Amino acid sequence: QVQLVESGGGLVQAGGSLRLSCAASGRTFRTYAMGWFRQVPGKEREFVAGISVSGGISTDSAASVKGRFTISRDNAKNTVYLQMNSLKPEDTAVYYCAAKGGPQVPTSFTVYDYWGQGTQVTVSS
Repeated sequence: QVQLVESGGGLVQAGGSLRLSCAASGRTFRTYAMGWFRQVPGKEREFVAGISVSGGISTDSAASVKGRFTISRDNAKNTVYLQMNSLKPEDTAVYYCAAKGGPQVPTSFTVYDYWGQGTQVTVSS
């Protein structure tokens, strides 16, 4: 069992930065691939970034965030991060972290094992 708690969301002006954190409980964090997703009302949850057990970063990040968002993990702290730079109003969403057992980093939200409660990110123009 893994519990995930996101933090770091908030209101920021366009062009600004935020760093989201996702703290995981349990001693098995290092055995899970981690993903960040986002969702706006009426739309499906979108894969933003993912990182494997070994720290390999998925190349399947959403095209809209490539070059602006960076995922990282600190296994000693049981935490995964999402650094978001050059934020745009269209990045406004609820951001979720998720954990998936195994070496791969899926992009489909349907296969992840555990989810956090989400943190709101609002980017004003």
